[in-house]
Amino acid sequence: MEAPRSCWAALEDKAQRRINELQTAIAQAGQLLETLDASRTRLLTLYHEYRDQLQSRTEQLGMQEAMNQRQFMSQLQTLHNRVEADIERTLAHQTALQASVREADTERLKMKTLRENAQALHNKEVARQEQHAMDALGVQQYNRKAA
Repeated sequence: MEAPRSCWAALEDKAQRRINELQTAIAQAGQLLETLDASRTRLLTLYHEYRDQLQSRTEQLGMQEAMNQRQFMSQLQTLHNRVEADIERTLAHQTALQASVREADTERLKMKTLRENAQALHNKEVARQEQHAMDALGVQQYNRKAA
């Protein structure tokens, strides 16, 4: 009897490798989110510091200096908006990766089940052939005793 098909094990391994790749990508997205969150926090802190400075020193600042500070605060706000958009994109990407992991895991489980079924069928056939051989041997021995 030929061995069970090894393609199921290869396909199961392929699905597992895909799961591992996706999990690595999810971890990288998580690290990116941490970095983006830290950037957002720094930008907000800077913005609030400059706003507080501008409010407390309005009379002391010249017109040009006040305009420069307002322009800088506007740039900080623009950067903050960009970081927020990046966070949203990264979260959406991470969610899509998690859905892909679930799909790949379903595929892996399917291949595992097919591999196990093929192995069980092979084992059953081997047992049947062995039993057939034992039966034939038993008949031979009986015929020798009878003769």
